[in-house]
Amino acid sequence: MCTFLMASAAAQQSSNPSPGQSAPPTDLPAAQTATQAAQSASGSNPQQNDESKDISDQSTIVKLGRGDLLEVNVYNVPELTSKVRISNSGDVYLPLIDYVHLEGLSQEEAQSLIEKRLADGGFVRNPHVTIFVDEASSQGVTILGDVAKPGIYPDVADHRLYEMISQAGGFTQYASRKIAILRKGHSEPIRVELSRNLADDVSANVEILPGDTITVPRAPIIYVVGDVGRPSGLLIDNGSLTVLQALALAGGTNRTAKLGDSRIIRRGPNGMTETKIEIKKMLEAKTPDMPLQADDILFVPISGARLLVGKTLEIATAAATAATVYSVHP
Repeated sequence: MCTFLMASAAAQQSSNPSPGQSAPPTDLPAAQTATQAAQSASGSNPQQNDESKDISDQSTIVKLGRGDLLEVNVYNVPELTSKVRISNSGDVYLPLIDYVHLEGLSQEEAQSLIEKRLADGGFVRNPHVTIFVDEASSQGVTILGDVAKPGIYPDVADHRLYEMISQAGGFTQYASRKIAILRKGHSEPIRVELSRNLADDVSANVEILPGDTITVPRAPIIYVVGDVGRPSGLLIDNGSLTVLQALALAGGTNRTAKLGDSRIIRRGPNGMTETKIEIKKMLEAKTPDMPLQADDILFVPISGARLLVGKTLEIATAAATAATVYSVHP
């Protein structure tokens, strides 16, 4: 133990610069550079980046938490080896020293605390304690939203965003590529915009820390259904669409389409609404093209078909549910 203390003191002394000597520069992690790039794209200023760097550096110190499964070993005293889980109160029960509160401590701090309790109680002379985290339940990464297998992924260390998305089974067909990462100590989420093909932009593959929550929202979709060439759900993650643009992406209208009785079905605060539109006049530039919103349904009926009052919404919604979803880049 004495040798250990001397080595620690020597290491501490060598790590402190002497007067007049500047401390060696610390290299920034690659993930931070990517995060700063994402923040710069969203309009953050350099001062905010510096503050985020400080918080990120502090958050890299992993703390023990409720639910973590620990293996506690006392050197040369195998009888005191224990496998314990931190309770909801943040405590573990250990032989001889009873309950010890470990929640919020780093592994090194927890080891020192147990060593002190063993030494102060006269149970072990100069104890040396090591703690292994078998299950870091409290430090797992949570992945929510449009991935194949959302959930909590424990035992995360030295992982990056693409790897975590892969562990969650990848994106669903409806997933947005505008990802939000909520990190402990940050008041605002870190926002990362991914390419549809992840291999095209590795700079967005930011570092993921224990305790992070990754949210993958559903991308905005506009549905074009009815008497059109290719009834579709159009993902518009990076822009917006008008009526004529959406029709073009859906293969245009068929010759049998009833253009003058088309509808936009939109969800509002008071429920679903129907707005009749004149597509023929839009094509002739007699009426301005109309912008569409996320989750709108553009419904083009067939000529000769009689639309019953109150049935348009039902027909259009059923068609939208069956439509194939495509990614578009307006």
